Amino acid sequence: MSDRVAQLAAHLNYPKGLLAGQVAIITGSGQGIGAEAARLFANEGAKVIVSDIDAGKAKAVAESITQSGGQAISVPGDMLDAAYIDTLVKEAAAFGEGQIHHIVNNAGYTWDGVIHKMTDKQWDTIIALHSTAPFRLVRAAAPYFRVKDGANRSIINISSTSGVHGNAGQANYAMAKAGVTGLTKTIAKEWGPAFGVRANTVAFGYIKTRLTDAKEKGAFVTGPGGEKIALGIPTAPAAAAAGEEHADIPLRRPGTEQRPRPAFSPWRALC
Repeated sequence: MSDRVAQLAAHLNYPKGLLAGQVAIITGSGQGIGAEAARLFANEGAKVIVSDIDAGKAKAVAESITQSGGQAISVPGDMLDAAYIDTLVKEAAAFGEGQIHHIVNNAGYTWDGVIHKMTDKQWDTIIALHSTAPFRLVRAAAPYFRVKDGANRSIINISSTSGVHGNAGQANYAMAKAGVTGLTKTIAKEWGPAFGVRANTVAFGYIKTRLTDAKEKGAFVTGPGGEKIALGIPTAPAAAAAGEEHADIPLRRPGTEQRPRPAFSPWRALC
C-alpha cells in the first residue's frame, strides 16, 4: 500500500517521471534484477542503456522498454573487457546527448569453490568482474559525474550479503562484494561534497534468480577462457524436498526480481 501511495504522489509531482530526461547505464540488465531495474528506471522517464554480455537478451529488454513508450538502447559486451567499458560510456553519452546521470553496477555471476580447491582463475575472474569492472566503469564515466551543475546524479553498486557475512564456497565472491562497499564509500567521499554525487550499495539477500536456482537446471555462463561455469545451488532440490529450502529466511520465501524494486526506487536515486 505504501508503495502505491508513493507511486501516486510521484505521478502528481513528476508527471513525466522522477527521472525524466536523465540517462542511466545499467549493467547486467539483459535479465533478472538488472532487467527489472532497467524497466523501472525507464518507467520513471530515464533514458536507459541496457548493458549485458548476451546481445540477444540486451536487445530484447531495450525493445520491450521502447515498445512500452520508454527510451532505451542496448550496448552488449563483456565487462571484463576494458575496451568495452570505454565503448559503453561513449555510447551512453551519445544517447544521452552528452550526459550520464546514473550508473547501476549490477553485472556478474558466481564461480564457486572451497578455499583449498579454488583456482587462481576462479579468484581473478570474480574479483575482476565484481570489483575491477565497476571501478573501471565509474572511472571512465568520471567526466560526466564530476560536474558542478546541480543535476541529479547517483551511482548504485550491487553487493550481496555474501560480502557482508561471507559464505562457504564463495571466498572470491565474498571478497569482491565486500570490496564494492569500500568503493561506494570512497565515491561518496570524493564526489559527494564537491559534485553532489550520491553513491549507495545495495546488498541483496536471497533473490530467486539463475544464481540461486537449482544447479541441476543446467544454467551456465561461459568464462573468459571458454569455460562452462555452472550456476545455481546444488542442494536446492534436496532442501525443497525436506521442507527446508528457505528455513533461514524469516518469511520462508526468497525475494523475486520484482520484489527488490524498492531498492532501485527512483526515490532513492533522488535522496
